Amino acid sequence: MKLLRFGEAGSERPGLLDKSGTIRDLTEIVDDIAGATLGDAGLAKLAALDPSSLPAVKGAPRIGACVGRIGKFICIGLNYADHAAETGKSVPPEPVIFMKATSAVCGPNDPMEIPRGSDKSDWEVELGIVIGTRAKYVTEADALSHVAGYCTINDGSERAFQSEMQGQWTKGKSHDTFGPIGPWLVTSDEVADPQNLKLWCEVDGHRYQDGSTKTMVYGAAYLVSYLSRFMTLEPGDIIATGTPPGVGLGIKPNPVFLRPGQRVRLEVEGLGVQDHLTIEARA
Repeated sequence: MKLLRFGEAGSERPGLLDKSGTIRDLTEIVDDIAGATLGDAGLAKLAALDPSSLPAVKGAPRIGACVGRIGKFICIGLNYADHAAETGKSVPPEPVIFMKATSAVCGPNDPMEIPRGSDKSDWEVELGIVIGTRAKYVTEADALSHVAGYCTINDGSERAFQSEMQGQWTKGKSHDTFGPIGPWLVTSDEVADPQNLKLWCEVDGHRYQDGSTKTMVYGAAYLVSYLSRFMTLEPGDIIATGTPPGVGLGIKPNPVFLRPGQRVRLEVEGLGVQDHLTIEARA
């Protein structure tokens, strides 16, 4: 299934994308694409529905983040060897973990703000993992049974805030709109192998990133298991799994960074395209 949320920011409604590309309204079935809806029983309930029996959504509504009430937005850094190399860093002996503020979450086609004082805003297309059932001390073999599905993520980054200021990476990763998720959550049964998905990112029509999750250092199952050793993963938690090479910071000899008025498009294979216009930050 492809699950999504549609409507104005802050008042999104749950939906399902049918095979014809029509959004079907799930408001009378579930309250949100969140919490228990993401568990095995919740997804089975939705899978048993006849989409044609659900109300069709008319027009072209705004699409919101595909998961609501996100508890944790966990990110993995330097998880592609060639991306680590382009940033001048070594492949880490263990996954690099940092958090992105949930206030950064937005829809897949919402404008992307360039923070005030920024001259190094960057893009990162990533495979997102959506947790469906509680995971604590789970094995790698069992890890993916706790996953509701997968989505496209753009891990927006301000490199000066991230690496040239004091402290951790979080402040360079958490500006409003730096965490677009979606357009839809594709349930695990429709993703045959999360380690065999192409992913790309373009800025103003130029393709900077063109990679595959095959080259991830730490795969999806390992990451879920690893993270569950340090924190309990709850339904609706999001894991951004890292980005392939081609970020603006890594372009030689002169890095390329975002400015207002540009178009950023990105996709993880089968999980939907994001399309953002960059704008100046709003108060």
